[in-house]
Amino acid sequence: MPRRPADPSASRRDRAKRAPRLQDLANVGPATLADLHALGIRTVAQLARRDAIVLYESLCKRTRTRHDPCVIDVFMAIIHQAKGGKPMPWWKFTARRKRLMGSGSGG
Repeated sequence: MPRRPADPSASRRDRAKRAPRLQDLANVGPATLADLHALGIRTVAQLARRDAIVLYESLCKRTRTRHDPCVIDVFMAIIHQAKGGKPMPWWKFTARRKRLMGSGSGG
C-alpha cells in the first residue's frame, strides 16, 4: 500500500506545539508579558533577537514612565533563555547590567 505524502503543515503544527511561549519562560509573569506585548513581542523567537537595554528604553518611552532598572535584568534573563540559555533568576543579571550601564549603584 503506498504511503501518503507527509503533510507539511502537520510538522509546522507540531513545532508550534513544542515551541515555548513567552509566558513559559522563567521570570515572565503577567506584568512582563504585558510589557512584551506592548513592545510588539509575541514570540520567543522575536524576543531572542532583541536587546534588553533597547527594550527597556522603548518601554520607558512608550509608557512615559522611568521603570525600575531591574526590568533590564528581567529582560536580560528572558532573552538569555530565549536564545537557548538555561533559565536563571533575573537578579543573576544585575551585575552585568550595572557593568554595561557603567553604574555600580543600579542605574
